[in-house]
Amino acid sequence: MKILVIGSGGREHAILRRLAADHPAPELHAAPGNPGIAQLATCHDVPVGDLDGQVSLAQELRPDLVVIGPEAPLVAGSADRLREAGFVVFGPSAAAAHLEGSKSWAKEIMAAAGVPTAASVTVTELAQLTSGLDRVNPLGDVPFVVKADGLAAGKGVVVTSDREAAILHAESVLTAGGQVVLEEYLDGPEVSLFCVSDGTRVVPLAPAQDFKRALDDDEGPNTGGMGAYSPLPWAPAGLVDQVLTTVARPTIAELAARNTPFVGVLYCGLALTSRGMRVVEFNARFGDPETQVVLERLTSPFAPLLLAAARGELAEDSAPTWSEDSAVTVVVASAGYPSSARSGDPITGIEACEALGAHVIHAGTASADGTLVSAGGRVLSVVATGADLEQARSRALAATEEIDLPGSHHRTDIARRAAAEAARAAEAPRAAELAPDATPDPAPDAATAPTTHGAPEETA
Repeated sequence: MKILVIGSGGREHAILRRLAADHPAPELHAAPGNPGIAQLATCHDVPVGDLDGQVSLAQELRPDLVVIGPEAPLVAGSADRLREAGFVVFGPSAAAAHLEGSKSWAKEIMAAAGVPTAASVTVTELAQLTSGLDRVNPLGDVPFVVKADGLAAGKGVVVTSDREAAILHAESVLTAGGQVVLEEYLDGPEVSLFCVSDGTRVVPLAPAQDFKRALDDDEGPNTGGMGAYSPLPWAPAGLVDQVLTTVARPTIAELAARNTPFVGVLYCGLALTSRGMRVVEFNARFGDPETQVVLERLTSPFAPLLLAAARGELAEDSAPTWSEDSAVTVVVASAGYPSSARSGDPITGIEACEALGAHVIHAGTASADGTLVSAGGRVLSVVATGADLEQARSRALAATEEIDLPGSHHRTDIARRAAAEAARAAEAPRAAELAPDATPDPAPDAATAPTTHGAPEETA
């Protein structure tokens, strides 16, 4: 099988790495790719935004499958152009990708499909801003949640307890000609679930969780994602089935009823709130950095799954299989990220990092006169596995310390609380076995008890 992957980031590197592990391994091509991807695939100098060039390249290569990674070409119609040229494509049409391209339209789809989500108001004019905030925060509840309506690479969202900061962000979007979606704040931990769809049927992958804030303990501004882990030992039983029943299948059915079938990955960003599960957002592609840990745990063939979805031949009873191991990824970001991103700094230490048993995904890298340099905000993603979360995160952090990128920063708390909670849960039965006649401790009070729906480190 010959596969062409469109994209140049960490998500595409992770996809190609997993495709290369299939048996037999497909012939892999990427456009444009990056230095890490070039170790797995033949790279072609066709920019992500060059839709004509993508069609021409596909006509030259004649791939059996084209996989489109980033959201921008999907929203621009890359999948449509390639399908019109006769190619089998994994990725939604521009009309279906509008689910990510417009948060207000996504809200319309969710309302029609009966999908639970946050109450919201779409604001198109400055005069509507104050009243809109009052509608979604009627009692002055905080934080305020303000989202740019269009694509923003994961950074168009401001969650703040400062009303003036919320207003300033909304005003900046509106004065630039955009519109904003104001939402009620959703409490509780977040979950990312990728659902592969062929336009009718849906197959879920393993859930994961990412970390949006730039700094440890969820401090600092929002980013595209600074790390992730899978599985989620704290997730309630039946979570995936619940998402399929109440979110993914109704959404796919609603789009199909509108003659807008969704073929590709429906990324369900969810909050497990005190009032039940709510959708935070939909994306129309694999998420980054969650893809790195989800695909690291996938043990069944990947290419046949994508091909079946692209052909409309997905079988819901052919569930993917998963390793029992845990996977953790830590993102290494460039100096100044996310407010700015310094490029051109040399990167060393990758061999030492991988010698510790981790592997490195390239996200924002380039080659300059034979030297690997930074070329973006999120530069590398260090992925490690282990028998449990604590082992996986310890390995990932130790390996990350081997990376030398001047001015770079990374979080050190990825999966920390989830790992600690899992360790406590595993220790409890052993303690009870050692002291079967001991009087049980009284139930902890609400302020200190772990929540029933997840680790306490995550917020909407």
